[in-house]
Amino acid sequence: MDWDARYRAQDRLFSGNPNGVLVTEAAALPPGRALDAGCGEGADALWLAARGWTVTAMDIAPTALARAAEADVEGRVTWTESDLSTTSPPPGIFDLVSIQYFPLAPEPDHKALRGLLDAVAPGGTLLFVTHDLSDLPDPAEFDKAGYYWPQDVADLLDDTWTIVTNGQRPRTTPPPPGTHHRHDLVLRARRA
Repeated sequence: MDWDARYRAQDRLFSGNPNGVLVTEAAALPPGRALDAGCGEGADALWLAARGWTVTAMDIAPTALARAAEADVEGRVTWTESDLSTTSPPPGIFDLVSIQYFPLAPEPDHKALRGLLDAVAPGGTLLFVTHDLSDLPDPAEFDKAGYYWPQDVADLLDDTWTIVTNGQRPRTTPPPPGTHHRHDLVLRARRA
């Protein structure tokens, strides 16, 4: 999918509000260094920065990053154009790695996903969120094998991780226009 073309086709692709799961899960975390993987137009990164986090926000789409940087009037976030499916973030330095609805395709060696997991510092948190397909009128029409799901990620975690939550929950914000998403699948894990 050409993400930049999707962003260029509209004035704004997303609401401009931070994702509800991020707000719920990160509100009580002490600020540190955060990675917003697949940051889009930057609402999550800006929300984290406003709460004292030092944020690196990465996305493949230059149009989305330009919009995000424009909204970052105080220049609090490091906006980085990067294809996270081929380029791993720096290892072991982020106290929070937030992966919200990021369409990462599975690989036999899980290189891209392992790069994101390796970016979590000791004592840090991984937050992986996606839509629950059971909300779709016909879930069979969606190629579930084309993406990672929270349980896939949980299965890759070794004994240096503690799973805090791994399950379904109702969305705290309205679904994106034209979609049926009423629930999210959420994995939150902490690295020892």
